[in-house]
Amino acid sequence: MALTADDRFAIADLINLHGHLIDRGDFAGLAAVFTEDAAYDVTALGGGVLVGWAATREAALALGDGNPVAHHVTNIVLREVSDGTVRATSKGLGVMADGSAGSVTYDDTVERTAAGWRITHRVVRPRRRPLQP
Repeated sequence: MALTADDRFAIADLINLHGHLIDRGDFAGLAAVFTEDAAYDVTALGGGVLVGWAATREAALALGDGNPVAHHVTNIVLREVSDGTVRATSKGLGVMADGSAGSVTYDDTVERTAAGWRITHRVVRPRRRPLQP
């Protein structure tokens, strides 16, 4: 499978869309980003592996004011895998209500579905230390 420019734009758009949806609390809109049974692994942040939109919604609501007020994503890199999936790595920046910020890395598995490209698995890893040679 060779990714077309349209495929690349569609995958980047779905990764970018996540922050807009989460920041406004549009959990129903996650259907445009994730498969219904997607695994959202926030183990490194202390949250375990969330499976499905309902689990993601419940975790975000439980976090309440501890959620960032803004999620930004950048540096999206796509790699085709021989099984037809795409691996996407990107950087996430979260801005908190007090103005502090944090950085994460998103490692996504993306598959083409009948509804278009969707994330089937996301691992979120915090970036808390500078370069480690």
